[in-house]
Amino acid sequence: MHTSTTPPVSIPNKLLAALPEEEYNKLRRNLEPVTFTLRYSLAVPGEPIAYVYFPSHGVMSLLVPMSDGESMEVAMVGNEGMVGIHAYLGQTKASLIAFCQVPGEGLRMKIDTFLKEVEKGGPLSTLLDRYLEGLLIQMAIAGGCNRLHTIEKRCARWLLMTQDRVDGPEFVLTQEFLAKMLGIRRAGVNAVATTLKKAGLIRYSRGTLTILDRDGLEKMACACYKTIKMAHEFLKLSCAA
Repeated sequence: MHTSTTPPVSIPNKLLAALPEEEYNKLRRNLEPVTFTLRYSLAVPGEPIAYVYFPSHGVMSLLVPMSDGESMEVAMVGNEGMVGIHAYLGQTKASLIAFCQVPGEGLRMKIDTFLKEVEKGGPLSTLLDRYLEGLLIQMAIAGGCNRLHTIEKRCARWLLMTQDRVDGPEFVLTQEFLAKMLGIRRAGVNAVATTLKKAGLIRYSRGTLTILDRDGLEKMACACYKTIKMAHEFLKLSCAA
């Protein structure tokens, strides 16, 4: 008779949900709830890492700071992963900017406790290895995508990835924010948003974006979107194995 090793309760964060019940129950005592408001700061480059975060809802952006003071998004994190993976690699200070782009909630763990847990090895470390691989794939592809593909294709990819991590087709998004995520001027965002609206793919009004035609948006996006999604699907299948 097969006995499930996953927790019987609903756990929105997929990394935590993939842990065996006994392992999750041990971690749960050290997890505390956190609400992610818009632009909530999770990490600042050069500052000590205080917590690791496991989002349940919402979307977090990871950005690399540039020498001219600007920054560009290299990855996003939702309920499929965690923020603070650099601590798992032994870093004590943040190297990337991390903040909330779509409000939500989740759980966090103090860094000292987290490091003690991963030093033990076991299921948590195995899951983090797999997640890290998927995140590195996302970062590598995003870097190439930002350099080689059109703004329209990049924007479509970004919107699809964001929708994958939120509840429903609607989310808060300003043109200023999207410009920062795509590394382009605001005028460029206005132009691409107009193109997507005329094509009937999105509706955009007063800082709220609604995806109207996901299939059409997937056709517009570059192949990078499917490659990144497949990497995370593999992670999910591996965790369930």
